[in-house]
Amino acid sequence: MGSSGSSLRTRSLSSPRDLNRVGDRVSFVYLERCTVHREDYAITAEDAEGVRHIPSATIGTLLLGPGTRVTHEAMKILGECGAGVVWVGERGVRYYAAGRALSRSAALMEAQAVAWANQRTRLGVARAMYRLRFPDEDPAGLTRKELLGREGIRLRDCYRAQSARTGVPWRGRHYTPGDFTAGDAPNQAITAAAQCMYGVAHAVVAALGCSPALGFVHSGHELSFVMDVADLYKTEIGIPLAFDVAAESPEEVGSRTRRALRDAINQQGLMDRCVRDIKALLSVGASGSGAGGTGSVTAEFGGDADRVVLLSDGGAEVEAGRNYATEEMTW
Repeated sequence: MGSSGSSLRTRSLSSPRDLNRVGDRVSFVYLERCTVHREDYAITAEDAEGVRHIPSATIGTLLLGPGTRVTHEAMKILGECGAGVVWVGERGVRYYAAGRALSRSAALMEAQAVAWANQRTRLGVARAMYRLRFPDEDPAGLTRKELLGREGIRLRDCYRAQSARTGVPWRGRHYTPGDFTAGDAPNQAITAAAQCMYGVAHAVVAALGCSPALGFVHSGHELSFVMDVADLYKTEIGIPLAFDVAAESPEEVGSRTRRALRDAINQQGLMDRCVRDIKALLSVGASGSGAGGTGSVTAEFGGDADRVVLLSDGGAEVEAGRNYATEEMTW
């Protein structure tokens, strides 16, 4: 680093207005088996093949995979640029820890909390989740019990259809917590796929600054919302892939499922899709309609906003950084 390191330490923090808009950044940059450092205003990724430079202000969230080492200076510049950092498993199929969220705005978290706290909008988002999973069916007017029953039927039909497609015998879903090997090959593959999907969903939820705990279908667990999001792709991606793996061989089902899902996540751009789906679902809660499309999700949440206000009566927002005392006010 030489003399440049000294000048970097004395540089003032970037103003939010100097940073790239969130919408203009790369959503996720994934690195593995390298050392992450910094040079000037870029981070560097060094491995046996050489050094790659990545402008730090263009990163939305940096995903640090297996074998990565990151220096203090690299974390410092990422923090100054408002980039999120998440430590994950290979290709994001595990979530371990996170630095800060992708956005400085609390809009998504507030929209989630508001939608969750109201029984009507909470049910509206649950219906929207069902519609996203099964677009051929309209869940409008369904109660929670009816939603759960319909989901159970769709899952049962999915298992049977994938069994018929692959020729893998299916004797029902069986999972023993803490004993992965208790199930047969398709059950092991389904469990491994589900665990990987939880990791992907958790990484995205953390990057967006949402609460992992405030779920709309699941409830009472610290990862309720993570489970909600992961389930969106269960019948489309997770279960079919699990049966494909089980059909190939009953050996090493868990590791082969994780590798296959890792590749599928990368090829299908699942993380970017998760971002869009979460924003769309929370915009349903924000609209209070529970009816689906709500126009521009970006306009709804303004992920690049860096604005602090004070709340006044009736939900009104007033400018922060001012003293609102009047001469008539006394203790």
